[in-house]
Amino acid sequence: MLTDSGPLQARISDPKHSLTKTYWAQVEGIPDEAALKALATGVELKDGMTRPARVRAVPEPENLWPRDPPIRFRKSVPDSWIELTITEGRNRQVRRMTAAIGHPTLRLIRAQVGEWTLEGLAPGEIRFAKG
Repeated sequence: MLTDSGPLQARISDPKHSLTKTYWAQVEGIPDEAALKALATGVELKDGMTRPARVRAVPEPENLWPRDPPIRFRKSVPDSWIELTITEGRNRQVRRMTAAIGHPTLRLIRAQVGEWTLEGLAPGEIRFAKG
């Protein structure tokens, strides 16, 4: 998701608004319940603990566009998808969180910010925000 609206970007990124951000992350390996619980309660990063997040294992999202270049594929290491919803926005936070639990991110898609979602939006299609 992208915007060229300065005021909207300021609202999205300002911590006082606490807009939730939902990501679909393709991760290396298959996180167990302990790994998912760690994400849900917060993980220790170099810049401190993350806030609790909502997390769940999900099937591969439908209607994904091809990634160029494709993710690295290894026969001996499976991959899986998680949906992670956070309320803060540190630099590369989702990638650092999944790495901290031992499941590096291979592909990351921001699926929703606040009320704005990718649902029903085709690759390359645009939607204008109201207001």
